[in-house]
Amino acid sequence: MPDLPVLPPTVRYELRGAVAIIRIDRPELRNAADRATSYGVHQALCHAEADDSVGAIVLTGTGERAFCAGMDLKEAGQVGSGTGLVPGAGFLGVTERRCPKPLIAAVNGAAVAGGCEAALACDLVVAADHAVFGLPEIRRGMVAFAGGVQRLAQILPRQKAFEVIFSGAHYPAQAFAALGLVNRVVPGERVLDEAVALAEEVLANSWHCLRLAKQLYEVARDETLQASIDWGHRHGPALMNSTDSREGIAAFNQGRDANFANGTRI
Repeated sequence: MPDLPVLPPTVRYELRGAVAIIRIDRPELRNAADRATSYGVHQALCHAEADDSVGAIVLTGTGERAFCAGMDLKEAGQVGSGTGLVPGAGFLGVTERRCPKPLIAAVNGAAVAGGCEAALACDLVVAADHAVFGLPEIRRGMVAFAGGVQRLAQILPRQKAFEVIFSGAHYPAQAFAALGLVNRVVPGERVLDEAVALAEEVLANSWHCLRLAKQLYEVARDETLQASIDWGHRHGPALMNSTDSREGIAAFNQGRDANFANGTRI
């Protein structure tokens, strides 16, 4: 296990079994991220990705008010905006990241501006029933260019996407769930536990296959159908002859749960 880097006091890191929990800890500022916090989350993500004993990562915020209110506008007013954008990884080190492991947002409160962009960049989203989402940048003379507009363009029909983008309004978690942007809406006091439980449910499968499935999804999203099918053909033989594939087939034929080689490099 690699040593945990020294993180700023506004970023907390903990492990629950094979699940790493990264928490933005600035509740007095609605977990708005200054440069140090954004880079700190990035460092924590790098650590979790490098740790073979970590299978999935949960990103959340401290308190009930906010998951993340975006960039720290007070800092932006002093030194200029954009200082929290990590080169190659984006806001919070999330919005441009290609994380190889399942990344789950436990949205404990308002996820707005960059906080909404970070949630949209996660693979799965569990939201508290009082949480709200939105891209209010348009009301501050800005545009959600760190991934918010782009992901809505990929996910939603044009008219629905522009409603969110043009209005700058806040939407309740249930509304984002209806749009397919939130997986589960749960009571606020259970949001982190439910996110960890979802991570553990996912991690009952082959971690090796989870990572390959993420890679194939990204290829299928960004490339043509034929290019993504070709990718599958290139990687399929090794996958079907892997230790986990042989174990999965044997477990099925023997009527038992599979014992995958999770937590090790294959």
